[in-house]
Amino acid sequence: MNIAMIPARMGSQRLKKKNLRELGGVPLIVRCIRKCQAAGCFDEIWVNSEDDEFGAIAAAEGVPFHKRPAELANNVATSEQFVFEFFTRHPCDRLFQVHSIAPLLPAQDVRAFVEAMEAGGYDTMLSCTHEQIECALEGRPVNFTFDEKTNSQELTPIQRISWSITGWTRAVYLRACEAGRTATYSGKIGFHVIDRLGGHIIKTEEDLQIAEALLSICHGV
Repeated sequence: MNIAMIPARMGSQRLKKKNLRELGGVPLIVRCIRKCQAAGCFDEIWVNSEDDEFGAIAAAEGVPFHKRPAELANNVATSEQFVFEFFTRHPCDRLFQVHSIAPLLPAQDVRAFVEAMEAGGYDTMLSCTHEQIECALEGRPVNFTFDEKTNSQELTPIQRISWSITGWTRAVYLRACEAGRTATYSGKIGFHVIDRLGGHIIKTEEDLQIAEALLSICHGV
């Protein structure tokens, strides 16, 4: 059984009430629900929030609402904590966290992600974009060397985790939590490449403006 879980905290800091902000005239949370429905690969689709306003939206879109405890909705609580809480309440084989703030990830890519996780037998699947350009960390080359100039197309791509969509096997995730280990990265881990549009995350007003500009060239989102 595969469940899609859409997290939607009301108290975002950088972009106020970002899940309710509109893109192309449609709230981000509504876009995400409809995308999961269009993907056609989930047995259940849940909206996960502390705020009843999202419950009303979920009901209007025909999906159930999971009301998380208030203490898991502040800016201190981690995703690992609210995913664990959701897992304890909803038995399933796999859970796919689909972020409303990645509105340019199309339904067909959601379906491809789910299929890739199942086919690969992964316990954790991370969405990522490939950055095939010279990258450094704290001034040190990661995928190139200062000793020579290499053409960009010859570089090993950097896998930038986008969190647009993430998948976990319930049993492995719970075992990691119960053992005091990091469950977000547990078991057999896979990386699934999405394009840069799908990897665009909205956290600021500028991010939303960029998404609005890109919307006209996207298809199926």
